[in-house]
Amino acid sequence: MTTLAERPDVERAGKSPRPTRSRSDRTAIYLLLLPSLLPILVLSVFPLLRGIYLGFTDARAGRNVDVTFTGLENYRELLHDELFWNSFKIGLLWAFGVTVLQFVLALGLALLLNQQLRFRGVARVLAVVPWAMPPVVVGILWKLVYHPDAGLLNEFFHRIGADGLRTNWLGDFSTALPAVIIVGVWAGMPQTTVVLLAGLQGVARELHEAAAVDGASTWHRFRHVTLPALAPVIVAITSLDFIWNFNSFGLVYVLTAGGPGGKTMLPMLFAYEEAFRYGNYGYAAALGNVMVVIIVTLLAVYLRRRLREAN
Repeated sequence: MTTLAERPDVERAGKSPRPTRSRSDRTAIYLLLLPSLLPILVLSVFPLLRGIYLGFTDARAGRNVDVTFTGLENYRELLHDELFWNSFKIGLLWAFGVTVLQFVLALGLALLLNQQLRFRGVARVLAVVPWAMPPVVVGILWKLVYHPDAGLLNEFFHRIGADGLRTNWLGDFSTALPAVIIVGVWAGMPQTTVVLLAGLQGVARELHEAAAVDGASTWHRFRHVTLPALAPVIVAITSLDFIWNFNSFGLVYVLTAGGPGGKTMLPMLFAYEEAFRYGNYGYAAALGNVMVVIIVTLLAVYLRRRLREAN
């Protein structure tokens, strides 16, 4: 008599047999995946590979232009390009400034929205309105605010008798970058607020109650209970915010297009100018490749840290 353990078609130790798929089933699965994979391949993977290739050529704008493989020539030129390194420094200042201010203001707003307030639901909805607006709309809106003649900001200073504070906020060398950073903070703060608010709601209320019973003040409860519990969320959102901000393009392009005098020329804007203003497709592709490497490196550091925390 054959026992179950001796039967080849039944798994031992109560495990169900592993299902097997025929070739026709696998073909059907691939066919079903094809409609979703095609746009990714055509609109993402192919342009990425094409851009990587162009970074090693002298491709330029125009019809019937011969493209020659130049190897690392674009990258050697990039190392000695002061305009690129200047844009890189501005990009770091922009990303760091916006990320830090976003976090500080978003944390305060999240703490406020986490309290038992009247119309708290309405306040939470209003807090995410800037996040729902396209960058182009945000840029146009704030250009009207900063307008040197009819802008709301200069009009406010005029009404309070502080005409000495009126200036061309987006056209002055000393105020252009800070003004753009303020817009970036306003536009990106809602998403940071939402993430921090979700993290605050995950902090056990019993911990605060126990700390209050022990005589801890509000500041000590925030420092020793809230912040440690929020640490994984803070690391995640600030890392992603920095990557997103460093990769910004649309908002700053609408506000200043990199001006005045390159004071707000972010790396992505510099690559755009090289490609579509001067027609240096190969050099612009090399710039894009460098940015991809930087962003992938930042993502790798972030993911490695997250995996370490998970383990």
